[in-house]
Amino acid sequence: MSVSSTVAMDPVTAFALVGTIGVGAQWIAWRLNLPAIVLMLLAGVIIGPVAGLFDPVRDIGPLMAPMISIAVAIILFEGGMTLNFHSLRDAAKGVMRLVVIGAPLGWLLSTLALRYGAGLSWESSTVFGGIMIVTGPTVIAPLLRQARLSRRPAALLQWEAIVNDPIGALAAVLAFEVVLVINTATTAAEAVGVLALGVLVASALGLAAGFLLAAAFKRGHVPEYMKVPLLFVALLGVFAISNTVLHESGLLAVTLMGVVIANADLPSYEELRRFKEHATVLLVSGVFILLAASLDFAQLGQLDWSAAAFVAVVVLVVRPATVALSLIGTGLPWREKLLIALMGPRGVVLVAVAGLFGDRLAGLGVVDGSLIGPLAFVLVAATVVLHGFTVKPLARALSLTGGDRPGILLVGGSRFTTGFAKALSTADVPVLLSDPNPGHLRAARKQGMPTFFGDILSEAAERKVEVMSYAVLVAATDNDAYNTLVTTDLAPEFGRDNTYQVARENEANSRYALPATLGGRAFAGGKTHTELLELVRAGWGFGQHRIGPNETIEEWRQNNADAIIMARVLPSGEIRLPAPDEMPRTPEGSIIVFLATKEVLAALAASEKAARAEIAKAEKEAEKAEKEAARAAIKADKARIAEAEGANRPKPKA
Repeated sequence: MSVSSTVAMDPVTAFALVGTIGVGAQWIAWRLNLPAIVLMLLAGVIIGPVAGLFDPVRDIGPLMAPMISIAVAIILFEGGMTLNFHSLRDAAKGVMRLVVIGAPLGWLLSTLALRYGAGLSWESSTVFGGIMIVTGPTVIAPLLRQARLSRRPAALLQWEAIVNDPIGALAAVLAFEVVLVINTATTAAEAVGVLALGVLVASALGLAAGFLLAAAFKRGHVPEYMKVPLLFVALLGVFAISNTVLHESGLLAVTLMGVVIANADLPSYEELRRFKEHATVLLVSGVFILLAASLDFAQLGQLDWSAAAFVAVVVLVVRPATVALSLIGTGLPWREKLLIALMGPRGVVLVAVAGLFGDRLAGLGVVDGSLIGPLAFVLVAATVVLHGFTVKPLARALSLTGGDRPGILLVGGSRFTTGFAKALSTADVPVLLSDPNPGHLRAARKQGMPTFFGDILSEAAERKVEVMSYAVLVAATDNDAYNTLVTTDLAPEFGRDNTYQVARENEANSRYALPATLGGRAFAGGKTHTELLELVRAGWGFGQHRIGPNETIEEWRQNNADAIIMARVLPSGEIRLPAPDEMPRTPEGSIIVFLATKEVLAALAASEKAARAEIAKAEKEAEKAEKEAARAAIKADKARIAEAEGANRPKPKA
């Protein structure tokens, strides 16, 4: 039962509802392994136009438009803060082509698609075509997180989305100024002057604010607790001032500001970026819910079959052609080109900017200007649903994901980690061994295991290690402080539940105990690096055991009390390293990787050999019985046939 549309919701309740629904949709999507943006879109439509529970215009009022503008500015700023030039490197040429060639080419092709596909006038087509340059960082970021793409295609899509967003908004401004000159008394010189001044002011403001903030942070002019608030206030100020000079130029200013700070090598950069990242998750959720809940079915009713044709042309022709022509001569593999060509989702920036310019065009007397908003929403909804459900299987089919099975990144080369890595590899778990000392990796290399020589926290590791291929991090060097540093630094990337380290020496002593915010989770029975190496030197080794029917991990532990369970590989491929004394549920078919004495390993090997022999014997006897039954059936059939032939044979005459 829907709430009457005349009953307004309290603004505080409305904000709480938007936050709860948005974040809740993201959490449900994570739990069910579904595209978060699709669930957010669906949730907004349900609570908005379908159920009538929430109407942003009614319940929030005039604050909605500036709220969405500020949220988009923060999202783009956070996107700019992820654009570190060190991460670009081998993708630099492709990004340059997608911006310099792809943006104007996409504008042209989108304009033609709107004119001849959707049937819009040249005025509306040109303005909306400029907006369609954007591919939406609000959508790309969740999709990249979901698909776990390889580094280079992920970097290309991310850079294109963030850099082209302000370019698309400015292209729409340029086109609108042209329409303004044609339809009003405004001269071309005035329009060009306003546009040039706006771009100049936005660029100068963004760059100056970025450099000044970076310098102030580096020289200690701002205390740590003031850095995030100052950054936030500066962002709002730059956005507002730039937009005052030229509408939508604030997006360019905040993006440039974010890029400058990202490349300033600030010691506090990670703290700043993570705060903005968390804020962006909340803002993306809220903006999607607001825009979906604002949907007006009456406006969508103005569209006809040409809207579907327009979306099909954009997805199947405009985007692939733009990418294919832009990336000619870049040397990118065809698989990466194909993935990028088929990935062009649009997000909240497109809807927000399109709605604004649609209203302005309608105000100038352009009749079909009112269709731009509904068309933008249809395009966003279609691409969000399409790419949300296809990006992961497409990337997997093109071998551009981190791998179907999650792996383990082991930091520290030793006899213990080499043996552990070998046992995991035997259980079909992808493993990478990392150590800054090449001698520690020699044994692993001889056994053909993947290794990385260098500090796992270095820029070289950031460029060469495909982190998305690994779901679990284990720090097991002989340096407890380094283990704690690695697990603390990489915990936000892997998740604290998937970050482990060997127990620290003297951990029980209060002088050495660390707070829960530092370090990783315990594993390996809570033993230290020294204790584990001593066990290996004493002849302990690694083994695997598959949980059979009607068998539980509790029973296995009782029968093998001396063994230390190191890891569990579930049938789904999920990897878990149990904490000391933990008794997790382990379903049938799971593989246990354990450390045990020679005697235990030999006994288990003999037991499993006997079990396999019993199974083989039972299978052989079953096969023998089956063959005998088949022979008996054939013999019986022959007897019946012979009897039938005898009965049908004519009797001899007397």
